[in-house]
Amino acid sequence: MLLGRVIGTVVPATLVDELSATPLLWVQPLDKQGKPDGEPLVCADGTRMAGPGQIIYWVASREAALALDPWFVPVDDAIVGLVDEVRRYSKKEMDR
Repeated sequence: MLLGRVIGTVVPATLVDELSATPLLWVQPLDKQGKPDGEPLVCADGTRMAGPGQIIYWVASREAALALDPWFVPVDDAIVGLVDEVRRYSKKEMDR
């Protein structure tokens, strides 16, 4: 799973029937420190609850196609959860 932040919505001109009820969101991938990591991408929102500024976790490739209902739809990236909190531990804390 990967972290990202919702930075906008996408309104497609055409859409397959299986995705007609699934929001498409513009997501900025984040690195381990919460900083932008790469180019923004479009994710199908499997949670149907993500909104602007929300930190989410997402999957790509086959996992994305299987994460939505109905499953195995034509998507490359899908939001599978919302992040309530991110805690960063120091190496010292991790070694305990």
